[in-house]
Amino acid sequence: MMYSSRRKPVLYFKEERRFLSGKCTVYKLFGLCMVLLLVSLLWLQLSCSGEMSSPLHEERRLPPQPPCPPTNRQAEDDQSWGPHKLALIVPFRERFDELLVFVPFMHDFLNKKKIRHQILVINQVDHYRFNRASLINVGFLESGNDTDYLAMHDVDLLPLNKALDYGFPSEGPFHVASPELHPLYHYKTYVGGILMLTKKHYHMCNGMSNRFWGWGREDDEFYRRLRKADLQLFRPSGITTGYNTFLHIHDSAWRKRDQKRVASQKQEQFKVDPEGGLTNLKYQVDSRRELSISGAPCTVINTRLECDQDLTPWCLLT
Repeated sequence: MMYSSRRKPVLYFKEERRFLSGKCTVYKLFGLCMVLLLVSLLWLQLSCSGEMSSPLHEERRLPPQPPCPPTNRQAEDDQSWGPHKLALIVPFRERFDELLVFVPFMHDFLNKKKIRHQILVINQVDHYRFNRASLINVGFLESGNDTDYLAMHDVDLLPLNKALDYGFPSEGPFHVASPELHPLYHYKTYVGGILMLTKKHYHMCNGMSNRFWGWGREDDEFYRRLRKADLQLFRPSGITTGYNTFLHIHDSAWRKRDQKRVASQKQEQFKVDPEGGLTNLKYQVDSRRELSISGAPCTVINTRLECDQDLTPWCLLT
């Protein structure tokens, strides 16, 4: 009994020490929390004031952003871009998959060459057959006075060689997609694909003939106009990439060209049009839209061509 009675105080004393130890632990934890809170507040204050930096803080900073590409206004203020401005005229109908590739590609290509430009997509919205030449005439007339030269540019032809010249063709018409470079057409009198002229020279030719409905032959007739106007044709030199100079993105298996020849069109397609062109062009602009495709600006001009079916009955397929 004496053993047992002596143990009680001991047991009681141990319990008392645990109780006191528990109280000390609570106080210690509370004090530790207060210290951590004060340290955190001090760290936050120093970080925000810029007096403290750490690797973790540096890692959370956003990386520096690359400089924005020059806007049209910035390009106009930059004298290194030169005084001239190109009207890039794209005759167009329903080839939106190609347009989505073409506009951003050409905008970037011309910007890198510091060519001031405006991309004009002349969209034929009437029910007549496609008339590339008339749409180029529309583009010339609708391009405005802020451009002084033009490029007739197919929507499915992309320049891959950075050495190709898109500058002002002061000496005479410049055929960028020459027969030595075009992936498909190699005859000597070919002037299609991409052809650049000053507006003065295009006006001297009275534009292009409006008689060519359907695909083909309008550029061959325009070659004769260049000769009649006594304009010397220039082509690229020193380009060594040959038929790989351009990327032709047209899928002929998916999108068939309108190559039908109806009525007297078979005979008329090889004749020179001595009077037609800018002077007898008839059209209406349905709307004019400023668009951005992947950040590249372009102007879409929805156009209704008019056709004199007594003169060119082949403007409709019968």
